[in-house]
Amino acid sequence: MPADLAEKTGRYEQMLADALAAVEPTAPLETPLGEAAAACAEMAGSYLDDGRHFQTEGDPVNALAAFAYGHGWLDCGVRTGLFSVPEESAHLFTT
Repeated sequence: MPADLAEKTGRYEQMLADALAAVEPTAPLETPLGEAAAACAEMAGSYLDDGRHFQTEGDPVNALAAFAYGHGWLDCGVRTGLFSVPEESAHLFTT
């Protein structure tokens, strides 16, 4: 059974929003690693905003793509050690 586009887009939007709220930089923001973490979080936030814009414009395909790309930035940051996540949010990432 194929996935429902509206359901999947909504699910990915929520996953990105939850993931963005859960990540914490592992290094102080004044350090190179902290700056990299901030840049990744900023990109993820921008993709969240873009996806929401696409949704309001009636473009669920690009909204889903934006949410997925945004989550990819955070997931990569967690896997490479730029971010830590609390145990209750670990399910949001592929660690």
